[in-house]
Amino acid sequence: MKRMTLETDTRTRILVVARDMFHGRSYADVGIQEICEAARVQKGSFYHFFPSKRDLALAVIDDMADDWAHGFVAEAFDQGLPPLERLDYMIDAAYYWQKSAADLEGRMPGCLFGNLALEISTRDDVMRARLNAVFDKARDKFRVTLDQAVTSGALAALNTEATASAMLAYLEGVILLAKTRNDPQVIQLLGPAIKTLRIEMSH
Repeated sequence: MKRMTLETDTRTRILVVARDMFHGRSYADVGIQEICEAARVQKGSFYHFFPSKRDLALAVIDDMADDWAHGFVAEAFDQGLPPLERLDYMIDAAYYWQKSAADLEGRMPGCLFGNLALEISTRDDVMRARLNAVFDKARDKFRVTLDQAVTSGALAALNTEATASAMLAYLEGVILLAKTRNDPQVIQLLGPAIKTLRIEMSH
């Protein structure tokens, strides 16, 4: 049991350090030696858990996606909230998430998934597929919300699948623009327009 706890702690330390480094800088810019030093582990221990840097990145994506799904995304898309209020909550959550990081670090980190997608999706099909899976789950949250809004009469009939994809793309784009300007206020200013996106049903 003690060995299992130590191994879990070591793996967690590596994941936490790598996640912060990948998010704050970039995947390419961070080396295994640097991660090992910051996590206070030997390279042998690193390779025991992660055969390669790519395996570590995949684990980081899964770890962040799990936090994301059970953290503010779960809160924003709470079934107890009226559907359209969930969109407002999502924008507020994205704003405060980025603002708190900017206040702490002095710069906006942006979305880890978006950052990685921009950096590696044309070069690594395995990581691209993992990121696509994360984005697909996020899109489905929007789609369910839109389906419920249409059913309740809060929205007129529309193509919920395509509109959900458009909303996800808009949110990622707004976060990217805010990161480029290093200004979380961009999210607060532009984010609410997400509710105006609408793709009609094809006839």
